[in-house]
Amino acid sequence: MRSRQRMFAAVMRLLLKCLRLGRRRRFRLLRQLEQLWHYGHLCLRSLLYNSFTNGDVVLDSLFEPVYWLVDHVTRWFGVVFVALVIGLTSSIVAIVYICLLPLILQTYTPAWICWHLAYGHWNLIMIVFHYYMAITTSPGHPPQAKNDLTGVSICRKCIAPKPARTHHCSICNRCVLKMDHHCPWLNNCVGHYNHRYFFSFCLFMTMGCIYCSISGWDMFRDAYAAIERMKLLEKERLQVAANQTYYQTPPPTFTFRQRAFHKSVVYLWVLCSSVALALGALTLWHAALITRGETSIERHINRKERQRLQKKGKVRVTHGMGAGWGRARCDVPLPVLQVFRNPYSYGSWDNWKVFLGVDVPRHWLTRVLLPSPHLPHGTGLSWDLPPCVTEQRAPLLAI
Repeated sequence: MRSRQRMFAAVMRLLLKCLRLGRRRRFRLLRQLEQLWHYGHLCLRSLLYNSFTNGDVVLDSLFEPVYWLVDHVTRWFGVVFVALVIGLTSSIVAIVYICLLPLILQTYTPAWICWHLAYGHWNLIMIVFHYYMAITTSPGHPPQAKNDLTGVSICRKCIAPKPARTHHCSICNRCVLKMDHHCPWLNNCVGHYNHRYFFSFCLFMTMGCIYCSISGWDMFRDAYAAIERMKLLEKERLQVAANQTYYQTPPPTFTFRQRAFHKSVVYLWVLCSSVALALGALTLWHAALITRGETSIERHINRKERQRLQKKGKVRVTHGMGAGWGRARCDVPLPVLQVFRNPYSYGSWDNWKVFLGVDVPRHWLTRVLLPSPHLPHGTGLSWDLPPCVTEQRAPLLAI
C-alpha cells in the first residue's frame, strides 16, 4: 500500500515538474517572439524613417502604382479621348441641324430664329477654334542647352534648365513652361502657350451645353412623353396581337423617323446637361485659379508653403493685428507678420487681363469674344511685369 502511495506521489511530482518546465518554455518562447517583433519593428523604422514624412507623403507612396498606371496609359488613350470629344460634339451638331433646326424655322418667330442662328453659330465657331488650337499648340518647353537664364533650377529628370513655374510632365516626358496639368481630352499638356485656349474651350463648351439644355427643355419633355407613350402603345399592340392570328407581323404604331427624332432629342438634352454640370464645375475651378494668378500645380505648392510658414510663425493667417484684436480689447497689438501671397498675382482684374492678353479695351472684342491666335505675355522663361498691369506689387513672402 505504501509502495503504491510512493509511486503515485513520484508520478505526480514528475508531472508537476513537466508542467512547470512546459510553462517556462512557453513563456520563454513568447518572450523571444516579442523581442523579435520589437527588433524587426525597430529595424523597419530605422530603414524607413524620414523627418519630412507626413500623411501626404504616405498617401502619395500608396498611390504611386496608380500614378504609374495613369502615366503609361493616358498617353495611349489620348487619341481615343480626342476622337470621343470630336464624335460626341459632331453628333450633337448633326442632331441640331437635322432634327431641331427645321422645327425652329417652322415654329419660332423671326426674331428668335435670328437669335438662335447668330448665337449658335458663334458659339460653335468659338468651340471648334479653341479646341483645335488647344490640341495643336505646343504648351512651350524650356531650352535644353545651357543659357544665360538667371534664377533657374535643374530638372532632375531632364537634367536641363528649369525656369520658374516650369514643371516636368511624366506623360510627355518633357518639362512644360507654366504647366497646369496634362489633359487627356486634348492629348496635350496645358501650359504657357495654350492655357488660354484650354480655358476658352471649356468656357464656350459649357455655354453651348447650357444653351442647348435650356433651349431644348420643352422639346425634351415632349420627346420623353412621346417615348413613354410609344412603349405603352407597343405593349398594348403586342397584347392584342397575341389574342389574334396574323399571317404576318402587324405594322408598328410609330415610324422609324418618329422614334429616331424623339430619341435624338432625349440624347441631346441628357448629354448636354451632363457635360454642362461636369465641365462647368471644372471651368469654375480654373476661373478661381486664374483669379488668384495660380496654376493647378502652384495652388498645391503654395498651400503647402503657406502651411509650413504658418507653423514656423513667419506669416499670419488673417489680416489686421491678429485674431481676437478688437474683441478681447487688448492694448498691446500682436507682432505684425507678413501675408503669404502668390508672387505671380497682380490682383484679380489684372490677372484676367494678363491671362486673356487684353492690353487695350478693344481687345475684349477682338481677343476674347472673337477667335484670336495672339500669343500670351512673356516667353514663359522669365516673368516680368506685363504692360497691362498698372501698378507694381510690393514684394511679399511667396515661392
